[in-house]
Amino acid sequence: MTNPATTTPIVELRGVKRWFVKDRQRIPVIQDINLSIAANEVLCLVGESGCGKTTTGKMIAGLLDPSAGDILIDGKPRSAFTGKAATQLRRDLQIVHQDPFASLNPTHTIEQILTFPLLRHQMVKDRSELRRRIWELLDMVDLTPPGDIVHKFPHQLSGGQRQRVSIARALTVQPRLIVADEAVSMVDVSIRIGILQMLGELRQRLGVGIVFITHDLALAKYFAWEGRIAVMYLGRIVEIGSTPAVIANPAHPYTRALLAAVPEADPELTRHKQHIALRSEEIPKLTDIPRGCAFHPRCPYFQPGVCDVDVPELARPDGWTQEVACIPLTRQGALTPYAG
Repeated sequence: MTNPATTTPIVELRGVKRWFVKDRQRIPVIQDINLSIAANEVLCLVGESGCGKTTTGKMIAGLLDPSAGDILIDGKPRSAFTGKAATQLRRDLQIVHQDPFASLNPTHTIEQILTFPLLRHQMVKDRSELRRRIWELLDMVDLTPPGDIVHKFPHQLSGGQRQRVSIARALTVQPRLIVADEAVSMVDVSIRIGILQMLGELRQRLGVGIVFITHDLALAKYFAWEGRIAVMYLGRIVEIGSTPAVIANPAHPYTRALLAAVPEADPELTRHKQHIALRSEEIPKLTDIPRGCAFHPRCPYFQPGVCDVDVPELARPDGWTQEVACIPLTRQGALTPYAG
C-alpha cells in the first residue's frame, strides 16, 4: 500500500467547497473537504446517497470545478495546467461512470468507442498498432475473445460487459488515476466480484490509483482492504483512515451505524452484531443542514450544547489511528449514549 503521507499526492483537495444555486438559494453539496490521493493508492469514498461522493469524484476527475478551495495536481493548482499540460492532465485523470449504457455512445461499435481516444491522443502510430491495442485492452478487461466483441454495439452486451468496456475506454490513455463512480452498482451481484478483482489486478499491473465511490461498506471493505476509506455525510468527510482500522474499530457514530447495517453471511455474527439505534431515520435536507455537527439530530451519542453548536473538524483522538470529525470523541476519548 502506498503511504500518502510520504509521497507527493497525484491529487490534493484543500478546503474544497461546491454549491449549486436553485431559485436564488445556495445549496451546499461539498463543505470544506481536505483530501489527498497518492500514486497507486486505493481510496474509497463511502456514504449514503446524496452525501456528495459523486460530486467529489467529478471534481477530482476535472469534470466539475470547486466553488471555493483549491485542487492541486502533483502539488500545482489545476489552473496552472494549460496547453499540452492540460491535455496530459485529462489523460492522467479518468472516470468510469455508474451507468455504462448511458456513458457509451449507442450508435458506435465497441471498436469505434475505443478507437476515438487512441487516435485523439495519438496513442498509436498506425492502423495495425490500433487494432493490436484494442485487442490488448479488451483482453485486459476480460472481454475475450476480442473478435466477438469489437463489432458489437453497447445494447448487444450485458451490463457487466458494458462496464468492462467503460473501464477499457478509461485505460486507452494510460491514466494515473481512475475515479470509479459506483462502478458495479448497476451490474448483477453475481459478477460484481469479478469486476472488482479485475480492477485490483489492473491497479497492481499498471500502477494506476483508484478512487472507488460506493454506498456499500461491504464492497469498500473487499476492494480497499490495502487502502483507505473516507466516510462522507452531507458533504463532509467524517472519518478517514486505513480500511482495516475503520472496519475493525469505527470511530464516528455514523460509521458505526453504517457497519451495523451491513449484512453478515454468518448467522452467528448477525445474531451477536451490535445494533445502532439512531435517534432519527430522516436525513436532513441540503437546504436545511443542521447547525454544528450535521449528524447530531440522528446521533445516539448526541451531547446538547456541544454537537449542535460547533462544527467538528477532522482530528485523531488519542488511541486511534484514523481521523474523525466528532467533538465528544476528540475531547473526551469516548462516546456516551444520549440520555435525553
